[in-house]
Amino acid sequence: MADADMDPTPETPLTTPLDALHRALGARMVPFAGYAMPVQYPAGVLAEHTHTRARASLFDVSHMGQVRLSGSDPAGALERLVCGAMVGLNPGRQRYTLLTNDDGGILDDLMVANTGDGLFLVVNAARKAADIAHLRAGLPDVAITVLEDRALLALQGPAAAAALARGAPAVSAMRFMDARAVSLLDIPCFVTRSGYTGEDGFEISVPAAEAERLARWLLDQPEVAPAGLGARDSLRLEAGLCLYGSDINTTTTPVEADLAWTIGKARREGGGFPGAEVILAQLRDGASRRRVGLRPEGRAPARAHTEIRDAGGAVVGEVTSGGFGPTVGGPVAMGYVPTALAAPDTPLTLTVRGKALPARVAALPFTPPRQHRG
Repeated sequence: MADADMDPTPETPLTTPLDALHRALGARMVPFAGYAMPVQYPAGVLAEHTHTRARASLFDVSHMGQVRLSGSDPAGALERLVCGAMVGLNPGRQRYTLLTNDDGGILDDLMVANTGDGLFLVVNAARKAADIAHLRAGLPDVAITVLEDRALLALQGPAAAAALARGAPAVSAMRFMDARAVSLLDIPCFVTRSGYTGEDGFEISVPAAEAERLARWLLDQPEVAPAGLGARDSLRLEAGLCLYGSDINTTTTPVEADLAWTIGKARREGGGFPGAEVILAQLRDGASRRRVGLRPEGRAPARAHTEIRDAGGAVVGEVTSGGFGPTVGGPVAMGYVPTALAAPDTPLTLTVRGKALPARVAALPFTPPRQHRG
């Protein structure tokens, strides 16, 4: 889960609590979703990507929205707006789900954790204001608190647990999608074992005033280096993860986006969420198109909006995300094609710089997932 820069960037971008630290570390800052964010550090995107796969990297994701839902039944209420089952989410667990509209389109993708006394949500930065307004309008019986005074850090990579456990040994026992309150350097944090890279890792919600102290401590650990938006994008692409505003939006349904796994049995049988009629019909009868992985031949990457053509030369879709996959060792992409062309190894052609580039449909993800499932 993450967000494209969909909204116009203000003349003066907002800053995260780690802005001064990014600049001190030599980050190249860019406007993203209304914020000044680090796209890379002096080591460069390739080195940051490779370090994340081999050891651990620290990402600032404080631009994301953090929201708390409380009341008599926040889980039951939230089910009115999302296609996933929230009532069955146990305390100390987190779930990925989708806000949908009446046409079955995706308004946003988000993470929802059961804190025991409510729900903790993380929503995309470019959708933050719209999502909060949508929640307030759709959940009048729920107390909605926007956590403006918190930062969000993502520690990702196979050495993330070892590094974080030096400050909080309890995190070692957490499994993928576990969530718990943790004290780090005597700072009250809320930690989930999750992320956006396909690697093991953690996302740490921390009071804004303490974010830099915690980030500096994490960067002092021998396994950890800083990483920016560039590496975050290449890592999530290799992991086959969607970018909101690029791979999913209000014109794509969960079934078309290959996210039907977010809709459990009870919701498939009972519906009761926006767009259920459209989505359940696609689950039953099939969708006309599907998000797939693409492996172009050669070394030239196929970027977003590249035309996808079938064997006869007809345009059948377009690339939604694409670039070079450092771990894969070649270009990788995702896009939508007719379901009849969605099987792995189906030959296609991508129009790159005016030239026809042979490609094949590839199974997702491009790199094997390595989350810690216990």
